[in-house]
Amino acid sequence: MSETSTQQKRQLEKERQVREAKLQNEDEEHLEESKKMRINKSSIIMLTLLLLLLINDVYSRRGRSRGRSKSRMQIGLPITGKYRDPEADQYYNNNDGAKITLASHFDFEYVLGHKIAFLCIARGNPRPTITWYKDGAEIFSHLYLHVHQWFIKNDTVKSKIEIDPATQMDAGIYECTADNRYSVDRRSFKTDFSIAFD
Repeated sequence: MSETSTQQKRQLEKERQVREAKLQNEDEEHLEESKKMRINKSSIIMLTLLLLLLINDVYSRRGRSRGRSKSRMQIGLPITGKYRDPEADQYYNNNDGAKITLASHFDFEYVLGHKIAFLCIARGNPRPTITWYKDGAEIFSHLYLHVHQWFIKNDTVKSKIEIDPATQMDAGIYECTADNRYSVDRRSFKTDFSIAFD
């Protein structure tokens, strides 16, 4: 009996050693996998940063190659369309919504030192509010830039900006936005300067 129990003990000890060896191998494999994952995460982060730098470089070069204006803002066109949902279509294409009925020319070249003027007329019920933007930032009156606004009838507003005298810094994309509670309409005007030789 003692010989059998000794063999059983040896057998149990071997099994325990085999289990411990398997566990150790699994731990080493798990550790190796986690190292690989850390390397993969680091690689992904580095590749993402490199891609962002490349994209930024492409956009910064693109602005320089297209003339003197450095604006990257998209030109605003009227917002129109049919919607799948009839309620959405009725809401967005509401007859009382703000609509720009008259606006200045799309592309404008001005002479340095002269006056620039843009006009925007909008109608809607309630009467729309007109806001002006240059290169995506709202603009306000100051010493050389004046924003004028007139109310015509109960549903129409006329707005005009004048810049006098115009400088190189006035080149860019100007946007007229008309809005009321039903809709928003916009028009954009691209400007660039020329030099007059007297």
